[in-house]
Amino acid sequence: MNISPSDFPSLPHVRLPQVPVHDATSLTAGGNQALIALGDQLYNLRITRAGKLILTK
Repeated sequence: MNISPSDFPSLPHVRLPQVPVHDATSLTAGGNQALIALGDQLYNLRITRAGKLILTK
């Protein structure tokens, strides 16, 4: 069974709230890791060799 986008009714235009966009390579200053503070907690953001993001506490 093949389904194409034309099989679905068009949805009304929905305006989503603006969400900040941050470039991961900017957060890591061109490297592959950055520390992110939230309150009194520190989190480690890591960019893997495969280009995935991992956030750990």
